[in-house]
Parts: sequence; C-alpha cells; structure tokens
Amino acid sequence: MAGFTVAVTAARRADELSALLQRKGAQVIAAPALRIVPLSDDQRLASVSDELARRPADVVIATTGIGFRGWIEACETWGTVEPLLASMRSSRLLARGPKAKGAIRAAGLTEEWSPPSESSAEVLDYLLEQGVTGLRVAIQLHGEPLPDFTAALRLAGADVVEVPVYRWTQPENVAPLDRLIEAVTCGGVDAVTFTSAPAAAGLLARARTTGRTGPLVEALRGDVLAMCVGPVTARPLMAHDIPTVWPERARIGAQVRKLTEELPARFPTLGVAGHRLRLRGHAVLVDGTVHTLSPTLMRLVRELARRPGQVLDRTRLLTCLGEDADAHAVETAVARLRTALGDARIIQTVVKRGYRLALDTHDCEPEL
Repeated sequence: MAGFTVAVTAARRADELSALLQRKGAQVIAAPALRIVPLSDDQRLASVSDELARRPADVVIATTGIGFRGWIEACETWGTVEPLLASMRSSRLLARGPKAKGAIRAAGLTEEWSPPSESSAEVLDYLLEQGVTGLRVAIQLHGEPLPDFTAALRLAGADVVEVPVYRWTQPENVAPLDRLIEAVTCGGVDAVTFTSAPAAAGLLARARTTGRTGPLVEALRGDVLAMCVGPVTARPLMAHDIPTVWPERARIGAQVRKLTEELPARFPTLGVAGHRLRLRGHAVLVDGTVHTLSPTLMRLVRELARRPGQVLDRTRLLTCLGEDADAHAVETAVARLRTALGDARIIQTVVKRGYRLALDTHDCEPEL
C-alpha cells in the first residue's frame, strides 16, 4: 500500500484501522464522520427498560455488541439491571453477529440463534419463518431507527418494542471532516474506508451541508475507491449510485486485506527501460523502491502510463501542469520527473514529437 493515501471515517476503532493501514505502508487521513452519543441518562431508555422488566419480551434482538453492553451498563447505573436480566432469561435472545453474541454471553445470558451473514435481513427472515404473530419483540437499535425491519415485524403481527441505546450525530469538531472531504474531492485520496452505515451517511450529510455533495459523489464514482466493511455499511453510498467494495466477512482485518487487493489492481505495472514500474496514487514504485512524487509530476507520469509506449505531444502533457504553464514547462517537468524516478531512460524523448515511456518490447501490454 506504499504510495496510497486512505481516508478513515470511523469513530470507534479508528486508531486500530489506521494502524493496520499504516503497517501496510499507506498514508492515512483520519476524521470521524459521526459521533456516538450514549443514552445512559436518557429517560426513554430507562422507561423502555423498566417496561421490559415488568413485561418480558418473547424475543430480544441484540444488533451490536457495544449497544447491548451499553444498555446493560446504563441499567447498572440506575440499579435496575437485575430485573431486566431476569426478564431476558425468559426471552428468546437473537444476536445479529458475533460481537452481539459476545455481549449477550458477557451478561450471563445465552442466545438462541445468530446468522452466519451478520445481516439484519437474515434475522428478520428467521423470525418471519418462525412466526411472530402475537409475540412481543424487543430490538436494540444501533444508532438509528430500523423502519423496514420494525414495519415488517408489525405487519406480521408482532408487538415491537424499540430500545434506543445510543444515537449518531455529527462530530463536535467538523473541521477534520471538512478537510477529509476536500482531500477526496481534490484527488488527494485513493480510497475511503467505512465501518458503519451511519459513517457513510454522515460523510454525505456533511458534504451536503457544505455544498460539496456533487464533487464528493463524483470522486467516489470515479477514481476514489469506497471500501466498506460490509453490505449494510454500503447502503447509503449505493443510494447515490456510488460503486462499493466489501470483503466476504464483515471484519476490519478482512476489510484491510480486501483493500490491499483492490487498490493496487487499479494501477498498471509496466516494464520500462529494464525496470518494473508500478503506479500508485501518489508515488511510483521502481523495482520495488518507492519514489514519492509531487501532484504535478504524478499527473504527468499517470498520463504517460495511460498510453504506455505511445508518444504524447507537448500540448497534451501541458494539460497536466496547470493553466499558467507554457511549453517550456513541459521540458522542465519531464527533467524533474526523470530525476525523481532515478533513471532518465524511463522517459524517452521523441524528437519533434514529444515524450513516451520507454516500454520494453516484450511488455507491449500493461499488467493489471
């Protein structure tokens, strides 16, 4: 991942994700796209918990580990945890994933079932197949309402009790997030990672507030890879027709491994003047050695690499150097690029025509 810049939008576990990416060699820009607000002092949560203690639910659904633990911890502060746990021992407990399952067990309870896909949709299918008519179903929310999920249960005849353990809101300091959005829209980022749907929605919401929705969506539909931890996380992005990628297992480690496969595959490897050139977002690897380039030189080498071996005239290359550049600036930039890459032979001058990458004859096609 050397030569790539990756944005991290997570609120929780941002340090862990950033460290994993940095160990792979990536540069990281981190800015939380949301803030988790616990509801430990919220009257609504206390009221719902007391109600469930008095009238136990037939089914309790834990959707997240942090949310279920937060629920139990809040009741501990109020001194009402024992009645709540006693009521849950008479309920069927479902866990959306392994973290929720771990939180259930840490509370001294036992789950009935957990889907292998960690999908809310599979939990819903399981309940509907079992039948919920006349049942009281409590669902621990994970930061935002689940209108489709709860509506489907109610239509099937269930009495649904929503348990709002925490909610999402925008960060207290939005300046880092604004800088992240600016970096994405200006071409300074190669991939953006998302570990929750609210983080994806939060990024889009902040862009909308600052009038940057169009440039952000355009970047994510173009050269910037949107790497999600799973399909649920990807939904707010998919609603904007943004292509998304995620690993088979919804884990941060798997997300990083998938990113290390997907991102380099977007850039060609070329045999040039006896060297192996591997383009990155903001650097070029020459025989495995990282050569970090300025944005201008990176645009120049990327333009040459788009048509490896073909001659590009000075007028075309001039577009990489900005509006104020003149024809002489191309010669200067090529000279700087040759120096930066460590071998002047990599870029060949074709007299009176322009420049090209000195593509090796046996490498007429780039490797992907």
